[in-house]
Amino acid sequence: MQSIHIIKECVIERTPRILQMESIFDVPLQERSKEEWNVELPLSDRDWNIGMIVGPSGCGKTIIAKKMFKRHLIQGFNWEKNKSIIDNFPKQMSIKDIVTLLSSVGFSSPPSWVRPYHVLSTGEQFRVNMARMLAGNTDLTVVDEFTSVIDRTVAQIGSHAIAKTVRKRKQKFIAVTCHYDIINWLQPDWIYCPANNNFKWRRLRQRPEIELSVLRVHYSMWSLFQKHHYMNTDIHRSSRCFMAIQDKRPVAFAAIMAFPHYKEKNIWRGHRLVCLPDFQGVGIGRVMADFCGSLLRGIGKRFIIRSSHPAEKERVVRDRNWIVISAPKISSKTVMTNIASKKSKRGKSRAKRLYRAVISAEYIGEKCPKQEALRIWNSQALKI
Repeated sequence: MQSIHIIKECVIERTPRILQMESIFDVPLQERSKEEWNVELPLSDRDWNIGMIVGPSGCGKTIIAKKMFKRHLIQGFNWEKNKSIIDNFPKQMSIKDIVTLLSSVGFSSPPSWVRPYHVLSTGEQFRVNMARMLAGNTDLTVVDEFTSVIDRTVAQIGSHAIAKTVRKRKQKFIAVTCHYDIINWLQPDWIYCPANNNFKWRRLRQRPEIELSVLRVHYSMWSLFQKHHYMNTDIHRSSRCFMAIQDKRPVAFAAIMAFPHYKEKNIWRGHRLVCLPDFQGVGIGRVMADFCGSLLRGIGKRFIIRSSHPAEKERVVRDRNWIVISAPKISSKTVMTNIASKKSKRGKSRAKRLYRAVISAEYIGEKCPKQEALRIWNSQALKI
C-alpha cells in the first residue's frame, strides 16, 4: 500500500484588487489558501503494467504524481535539433531495437525517422516521446498531461499502441490525464480519480472496434499517401488500388499488380501499402493486406508480398493467414563483412541487398465470397 498525506497552502496577500473582488462576490477570503489530499494506492496488492490518474483540471493529479512518483515522472527530452530521431536514442541501442520500438508505438514511417524532432507533427512528436520514454526506462514511467495536446483520434489509437508495447516489454507505465476518452484504448489495470479519492482495479478488455470502409480507387489517390511510404513515392499506373476510409477520412492505401511468372499463373503482388501516421499502431496495415489477399483468392488468384520493413516482416512470420516463401538468413557478421569491403560498385550493391534482407510471403487465409469479390474487383475506381 502506497499512502501519502499532501498539504498545499500559500499566503494570500490582500491587495486592492483582492479586496475589490471580495466585495463584488461577497466572499470573505481567508489569509491562507489550503488544500489537502489523503491518497492510498494499493499497487503492491497485484501485478500490473498500466495505471491511470484521471480527473478534471485542478483536482490535484499533477501534485499527487509528483509527490508519489517524483523519481519516475518524465518532464520531456532534450532533442538535438541537428540530429535525426533515430540518432537521438540511447547510444547502446541497436538500430533494429530503435526501429522496432518506434514501429510498436505506431510511428512506422522511415522517412520521418531521419528527420529532426522539431519538424515532426504534434501527433508524431507524441509517439516519438513515448518510444524514447520506453527506451530509457526499465521499471516505472509516469507521464503527466498524457495525450493533452493531440487530436483525439491520435490520442486513442496512440494509447492502444503504447499499451501493447508496455505490456509486451513487461514495463510499468502511469498516465496522468484529464481525458476519459482514452480509458477503453489504454486499458489501464487500475484507475485513481483524485476528485473523489476513488481507486479501482480493472480487468483487461477488448479495445473499441474501428469501422472502416474499403473502396476501389484511382491510382491518383496515391498522392494522399505517397510521402509516408518507406521506399518509393512512385506508383505504377496499371496497379489496382484500394483505400480505407473512416467517417470520410482517408486512413490507408493498398495497390496491387499482376506478377508475370514463367511457370505459375494468376499471381498478383503487393505494390504499395501505407497507413497514415494518425492511424498507425492498431493493425490497419495488416487488415488492408489481408483484404487484398482475401479478395484475390475469391476470384481465383494468388497474392504475395515482399517487404524489408522490420514490423511487416515480424508480422507475416507470426500471422496464420500468411506463409513465408522466401526469407534470406543473413548473419550480422556477413552483413558487416560486405559493408566493410565496399570497394567496387558491385560490392556496394551486394552489401545493400544483404542489409535490407527482404522477406516474401503468400496469403493463405480466408477467401472473400466469389460474387462479393467480383463486385468489388469490377467496381468503378473513384478519383480525387
